[in-house]
Amino acid sequence: MSDLTQVKQPDNRVLILIGVLSVAIPVVVAFLLFVPQTGKMGDFDVSFLPHLNAVLNSATALLLIAGYLFIRKHRIRQHQTMMISAFVLSSLFLVSYVVYHFQAPSTHFGDTNADGVVDAVEAAAVGGVRYAYLILLLTHIVLAAVIVPFVLLSIYFGWTDQRQRHRKVSRWTFPMWLYVAVTGVIVYLMISPYYPA
Repeated sequence: MSDLTQVKQPDNRVLILIGVLSVAIPVVVAFLLFVPQTGKMGDFDVSFLPHLNAVLNSATALLLIAGYLFIRKHRIRQHQTMMISAFVLSSLFLVSYVVYHFQAPSTHFGDTNADGVVDAVEAAAVGGVRYAYLILLLTHIVLAAVIVPFVLLSIYFGWTDQRQRHRKVSRWTFPMWLYVAVTGVIVYLMISPYYPA
């Protein structure tokens, strides 16, 4: 992708770094989800971050679609711009997501009184929609973890102008990344009524 980095052979140090990040990022996110760190940053108000995250996910989805359309028309420079922009927004999302879950208590779908528990009455009120939400959330989380090495490899192979490898990896990266971005917005829209006021 860049004239400055015409690398023909993969740089093993970069591939090792991609491997380390591909494990470390999901582990940190899982730790935050399963071991709450609520309030570690004092009174810092993070209530705006889920809304920001939805905007970042929406913009990422639009950039991915634009990048796909540009490459279909062989407009490589515009494709590069869209994909690097999508990567930057996804990275900002990850930082925002980690900060939010480091600071804020978990929100549960259907928890209308915000006590952290979905009781039988609350569960009955949302009915089967709760299961649809949980399935969507689970697929979103799993693919968000799986997508990390694919995105990093796609960026690396594109940046180093390894087009064959870039195409092979990106064939899988694009639909997964787009799914994660779009479902991130849907999950937000579904859970947002239950965020504390």
